[in-house]
Amino acid sequence: MTTDQFRTLGHELIDFIADYRDNIADYPVLSQVEPGEIAGQLNATPPEHGEDLSGLVEDLRSMIAPGLTHWQSPNFFAYFSANASLPSVLGELVSAGFGVQGMLWATSPAATEVETVMMDWLVDLCGLPGGFHSSSNGGGVMLDSASSAVLTSMVAARYRAVGHRSAPELRAYTSNQAHSSVLKGMRVAGFADEQLRSIDVDAEFAMRSDLLAEAMTQDVADGYVPFFVVGTVGTTSSTAIDPIAEIATIATEHGAWIHVDAAFAGSAAVAPELRPRVNSGLEAVDSYSFNPHKWLLTNFDAAAYWVADQHSLTSAMAIVPEYLKNAATESGQVIDYRDWMVPLGRRFRALKLWMVIRWYGAEGLRAFVRDHVAIAQELSGWVDEHSSFERLSPTPFSLVCFAHVEGDDRTQEIVEAINAAGTHYVTHTVLNGRYTLRVAIGSVTTDRTHVEALWRDIVALG
Repeated sequence: MTTDQFRTLGHELIDFIADYRDNIADYPVLSQVEPGEIAGQLNATPPEHGEDLSGLVEDLRSMIAPGLTHWQSPNFFAYFSANASLPSVLGELVSAGFGVQGMLWATSPAATEVETVMMDWLVDLCGLPGGFHSSSNGGGVMLDSASSAVLTSMVAARYRAVGHRSAPELRAYTSNQAHSSVLKGMRVAGFADEQLRSIDVDAEFAMRSDLLAEAMTQDVADGYVPFFVVGTVGTTSSTAIDPIAEIATIATEHGAWIHVDAAFAGSAAVAPELRPRVNSGLEAVDSYSFNPHKWLLTNFDAAAYWVADQHSLTSAMAIVPEYLKNAATESGQVIDYRDWMVPLGRRFRALKLWMVIRWYGAEGLRAFVRDHVAIAQELSGWVDEHSSFERLSPTPFSLVCFAHVEGDDRTQEIVEAINAAGTHYVTHTVLNGRYTLRVAIGSVTTDRTHVEALWRDIVALG
């Protein structure tokens, strides 16, 4: 492909994306295709000869778009948002156009230095502890997901506890509301399931620190070694907030690494009035992560991850074969992010975050989050005032969880009817044994009118 051909097709694709975004609310949010339907439209074998891609846009429009669940729709209320603002889309395009591999400072100094500054910008934007700033002993890196942040912290915690060896005596702890990535991380890191302790929660679904203390004390008495604790700010089911300061105090007494997962809720800290809910206790933890690709207008993948002591991470992760040695690394004056993560290879993720922050500014990011929180508070009030529905958890951010008073079957019928209609998309969880409807507000173009329309449909079904 020549640059002229690239330019022509690129213009067509940009126009297609712009048209898609303009009309995205017209699509059924949840894809309506049957299993195998998309595959059946593709050739069974690859083409022998190349083609000019003149029919690509029509294929995208007629074949691919109907097979998507439209995560950027203003009527997407499922899971958590994965918002991809148009500035971030352009950042992704430029990153792909550069096509650099940023594993070392030497392999693209701009990729490393922009990333370091962006992680420092997030520290400032979110009011995070100064120990996470690159000017301190700590610092930040962009990973693909909060799941990778959990695994990376787990590996560093094991190294700090026992070095590079298997250790059946080690024990990790998290709440029974924590993300599944904690258990998956344990398995990937070579631990047995029984080495992870699941701690019960209180009436608001936050980890009970007294039960954590009891579990760790009992494990020590039984000859085990506590090495890792995961606290959550904004659990997936209900956005519950664990008591991080209390958890950190208990974990520190046993020498355990404390990691805090704020995958969705961490973005809320751009608003100063929300920081007490998000940042409380973070000054005492070893590592922290949240996903700008969930609620901070930056397309997937973009997970922000910080450590309070970068040496504790790099000493666990660094392997330096001869073919990666270079003068810049040996000078000690640069960061090589390949030592901050599991993979060696790295994309230029920070470029899209740079473009998002420059476009929206701190003021725009705060307004975006505040608007969704305000709408969620309003929806919570509608639920509380309606005789047919009951809210099942607090609403600290922009997720509202509720159920029909007639029970699980009735609530499930509503969820299935909403999704079958195609106008909106919601998902469910289980809280205190009850089937629970989740309304997660966070998509790029979602406003009060979209939530009002969803509520009207829920009430009509209820």
